[in-house]
Amino acid sequence: MNQLRSWLSISYALVRSWHRPLTIMVAAMSALVAVASVGLFADGRELLHQSIWAKPLKFGASFVMYGATLAWLIPKLRRARRTMWTVGTVFAVAGLIDVGFIAVQAARGTFSHFNAGTDTFNQIGQQIFSTGVFGLFGASLIVAIMLLFQRIGDAALTWALRAGIGLAVLGMALASFITGWTSSAGSRTVEDAYGSPVPLVGGHGVGAPDGGGMPMTNWSTTGGDLRVPHFIGLHSIQVFVLTVLVLTALAARIGRLRHERVRAQLTGVVILGYSALFTITAWQALRGQSLIHPDAATWTALAATAVMTALLAALAVTAAHRNELARRAEAVSRSELVRRRKAAHRNELAHGETTAPAGSLGTDPHHSEASTPARSSGSSPNVTPSW
Repeated sequence: MNQLRSWLSISYALVRSWHRPLTIMVAAMSALVAVASVGLFADGRELLHQSIWAKPLKFGASFVMYGATLAWLIPKLRRARRTMWTVGTVFAVAGLIDVGFIAVQAARGTFSHFNAGTDTFNQIGQQIFSTGVFGLFGASLIVAIMLLFQRIGDAALTWALRAGIGLAVLGMALASFITGWTSSAGSRTVEDAYGSPVPLVGGHGVGAPDGGGMPMTNWSTTGGDLRVPHFIGLHSIQVFVLTVLVLTALAARIGRLRHERVRAQLTGVVILGYSALFTITAWQALRGQSLIHPDAATWTALAATAVMTALLAALAVTAAHRNELARRAEAVSRSELVRRRKAAHRNELAHGETTAPAGSLGTDPHHSEASTPARSSGSSPNVTPSW
């Protein structure tokens, strides 16, 4: 119980050091996740054969992860602290507005994205919604730029944060590209949760309309879907930071991982492999190909990525092993050299003690007594000569 209280107090103190507006946003998104989870089972209304609460649930969970990462990260940026605090606040406000609009539209039983309906609430909401997207993208871009000029933690964590925010920005840019790419196909009319017609301009799919997709994610099973690389890029920072945490935890048992350079190299391998996955899924979607139906070209790219990632990881581990052996050999060599020097010093001291210096025999009292002639037994030193 005492350990639990100690852990809770430490966690509370840690969270208190986070960016406050972003922390509030994360709390609000957590509440939305709870409400949407109940709505999945309690509310039978659907949009395109999916629960109206599926989208609020996905966006809420996504903003919890990404927002918590930013809330922890921004206070650690030492340069332009006031500017970065403002940037974090902009992201929090934009996130609350955008996801709030998604939740309200779900409660109304209609669409939040690509909705070209003429009712006043939807028209005003769509304008605010699109403005908030630029706020989210701009705030993330500024954080990504600021990370290029300062270091947080060791090299592995620094590169994990830089690459993660960078890929997240690319994922957000891809979300904007979704609208421009798919809106050229013109509008289509679908039904809302009450059966009323709703005009949609654009969509997430490439080569196939939205709807009837994979469970929960609703990613298309018949055509390309740009939401796949958008999701992969947006949450790359969590994958990279988790990689650093795992390597750091393993360093307590694996000696070669205790060196910062080795952990940074392995983190770099994960970054390269994950970036390749982001690129492949974007390329796949733009070709109008479903994630679950890859062709030979996609399989080849994925196999090449897996092989290269495994090869680079093996090279990093092998190099770390060689360096570890070299360090051990050097340590043994130094230890042996010190041992020999100490032994030589002891020998010199011992030799100096057993070797007498020249002329020491005349001054040795024991030697003087032994060299004095013995008196004859008949002589007496007390006899006085007779005159």
